[in-house]
Amino acid sequence: MADREGRAGAVHRRRCCSSHVLVTGVLKRRILALDRYPCNEDWIQMNALTVGVVGAGRVGAVLGAALNAAGHRVVAAAAVSAASRERAARLLPGAAILPADEVARAATDLLLLAVPDDTLAAVIAGLDRTGALRAGQVVAHTSGAHGLDVLGDVNGMALHPAMTFTGADTDLERLPGIAWGVTAPDRVFATRLVADLGGVPEWVAEESRPLYHAALAHGANHLVTLVNEAAGLLRAAGVGEPGRVLSPLLTAALDNALRMGDAALTGPVSRGDAGTVAKHLDRMPADAVPAYLAMARRTADRAIASGRLRPQDATALLDVLSRAGHDSRTAAVHDEKGTTRDRSGAHPR
Repeated sequence: MADREGRAGAVHRRRCCSSHVLVTGVLKRRILALDRYPCNEDWIQMNALTVGVVGAGRVGAVLGAALNAAGHRVVAAAAVSAASRERAARLLPGAAILPADEVARAATDLLLLAVPDDTLAAVIAGLDRTGALRAGQVVAHTSGAHGLDVLGDVNGMALHPAMTFTGADTDLERLPGIAWGVTAPDRVFATRLVADLGGVPEWVAEESRPLYHAALAHGANHLVTLVNEAAGLLRAAGVGEPGRVLSPLLTAALDNALRMGDAALTGPVSRGDAGTVAKHLDRMPADAVPAYLAMARRTADRAIASGRLRPQDATALLDVLSRAGHDSRTAAVHDEKGTTRDRSGAHPR
């Protein structure tokens, strides 16, 4: 009986919240994880915001378009390059293209700063110094590396979408359901804003922002490098369409890794197959060896720590990696002195 009443209560809460679900036109998504937040009409319903976007690049223009789709109004945008101006005209029709300080003055409710991490502090300081920011205005930046400290005394929040952007219209279709790394003093407002953008907030402490950002950069940016390294090796092996070969393999590996963690490790390193790894290194172009070695060592460490590879079975493998690392460093020194390579990038054997 108690279990049935508990389920009924949960259904009632969901129905209560469902009556206030926001439909955002293009996004057409439901607010996610409603049971995590109060079923409160004041939270769910908020007047449309007047918004300005500083940095109409691949991120800013898309998020501005999503805010428009959610019923808010982007009135102005700062776009410096020709590509940004074209993107703003396409994704933010009706928004005036203005200098950053004029965008800030036009945005009475929300100013979205989508600028590079290294320029964010200077942009905020410039807007503050010129008096472009106003009382009651919320400033939200999209930097993953920065939190609230970069804002100084400015009223604002850090909202980082955990997604890669191309700046194309199709990015709007990928926004629903993504996580946002949020650091904000006003969690209710931040939650609503992220929900309007189709996402779910992941609360990140101020001091954890650099580590949070490092994790995403390590996973996403280095993944692109790793995939392209693998594709290059396949081309060197004579494979005409590396993407066709890699796609099902890498898709399954990523899915398994996210679901299973280190239990998803497979392949010669996780088995301690030193002979196979030695053959890899023997035939691999020299410029690909350092990355392979770094990943193989880290894979071996994780395989040992998770119990998938016994330390005694790893000895021969680690010896192979150690010798290859020494040879690679020696080869690098010789290259600096003018030693030639063959066309594959490997040293002549």
